[in-house]
Amino acid sequence: MLSQRWRAVDVPEADYHPRVAGQLVRMVGLTLEAVGLNVRVGDRCMVQRDAGEDVEAEVVGFDEQRIFLMPIEQLDGLRPGARVWPLHASSHVPVGYGLLGRVVDGTGRPLDEAGPLDNPLPGNLQGRVINPLHRDPIRTPLDVGIRAINSMLTVGRGQRIGLFAGSGVGKSVLLGMMTRFTDADVVVVGLIGERGREVKEFIDEILGEEGLKRSVVVASPADDSPLMRLRAAQYCTSVAEYFRDQGKNTLLLMDSLTRYAQAQREIALAVGEPPATKGYPPSVFNKLPKLVERTGNGAAGGGSITAFYTVLSEGDDMQDPIADASRAILDGHIVLSRKLAEEGHYPAIDVEASVSRVMPQIVDTSWLQKAQLCKHLMAHYRENQDLVSVGAYQAGSDPVLDAAIERMPTIKAMLRQGLDEGASLTESYQQLQNLFPDPAAQAEANA
Repeated sequence: MLSQRWRAVDVPEADYHPRVAGQLVRMVGLTLEAVGLNVRVGDRCMVQRDAGEDVEAEVVGFDEQRIFLMPIEQLDGLRPGARVWPLHASSHVPVGYGLLGRVVDGTGRPLDEAGPLDNPLPGNLQGRVINPLHRDPIRTPLDVGIRAINSMLTVGRGQRIGLFAGSGVGKSVLLGMMTRFTDADVVVVGLIGERGREVKEFIDEILGEEGLKRSVVVASPADDSPLMRLRAAQYCTSVAEYFRDQGKNTLLLMDSLTRYAQAQREIALAVGEPPATKGYPPSVFNKLPKLVERTGNGAAGGGSITAFYTVLSEGDDMQDPIADASRAILDGHIVLSRKLAEEGHYPAIDVEASVSRVMPQIVDTSWLQKAQLCKHLMAHYRENQDLVSVGAYQAGSDPVLDAAIERMPTIKAMLRQGLDEGASLTESYQQLQNLFPDPAAQAEANA
């Protein structure tokens, strides 16, 4: 069971700069304004509070001599003129093997009741830039244990892919299945901006005890400050980077990239940045690729981070600014369909609307042709479904539609999968091959 929320940070007195303290002069919404400080954007400060522990805040902007601060926890107890101390310590966060099986917040403090972390190492919250010419190309398929993805949307080690879905179509369940069944050394799960109830449910019911043993869960619920949610997304990426640097094949599941963008929007608007695209300031679209590009393959012979980011499509609108920007920076997208979910088809993956951009490079020609033919038959059946349903179609009029009608029950059965049922890469391809076992399949595709 998750414990009560911990205080966000423990900062020793030695990290304070007592002689260079500034003064809090204004508080508007989520933003604090201080004077008398010589600090840089991104520096950490502590703000004096009358009751309870001091509040940690981060420098997010300035206007001449005024410094804009964003706190990472609740602001109760602050008063005008409160002292503000810059901190010696940089934004290091705990990483290492001691995090396996643990649930932590956006600063690395445990949220479970398993005691302190075991031998944590200091990690960099901002990560490091990798020369794109030094990255190992994506050439190896990754078994994610989901038949529809393995067979039709094959994912490669080091790929970054988006799960696009509205609310209530099974994205959390799909993430939990991948956590248990994916062929990865380590799994890092980031629950960013979700309801607190869903955090516990995901850990206890979807992830399960076995899934948690090889996983690290970073949770920042919706009631956290926007800065804490922002940090949690950066932190789970830092944890994944550590394991990649150790040569591990790491799976990063972040739910969701949209909440990360919304947290940055709240911060940017609070410090006066003008909105640009449907209420999102330009800094949001600058932050997204910086986060995503930290994942992927490392140098040749090293580890990898295969990342799945959920992207919320409000009202099932796939043209949402964040959804549109995410499609441009990710290596593919998997769309979850509300219509399929309403029909009881799980996982509710809309194969026709989804694409894996690296699939042509990681599977052979025969595999790719069969997947394309399957999509072709599904699309042709959907276009003529009304005619078939009302009995207006006469068999023999369209050979491709005849083939689609014959194979649709088998295709649908192949794309369905139980919650506790894993499907290996080899098994998934075998079922796809069984649909089109003879050379006549190519003739159907060209018909």
